[in-house]
Amino acid sequence: MIEVRLFATFREGREKIQYLDPQNFSEVSQVLDYLKIPHEEVAICLVNGMHSKLDKELKDEDVLALFPPVGGG
Repeated sequence: MIEVRLFATFREGREKIQYLDPQNFSEVSQVLDYLKIPHEEVAICLVNGMHSKLDKELKDEDVLALFPPVGGG
């Protein structure tokens, strides 16, 4: 399984941790499409704790963490 961890606004209307079958998702962008997260809204994408691009290949037991831009003052 691929463990997907969502942070901040990406958790709105979604579970904060989801488990997806790696046979159905070969790269990060497919996970974003499935979760209906616009690609341009992803500020930080980590696969197994390492910064990754949205075309990064995923495999069984990967941990994907997605962060939106953080606002503040």
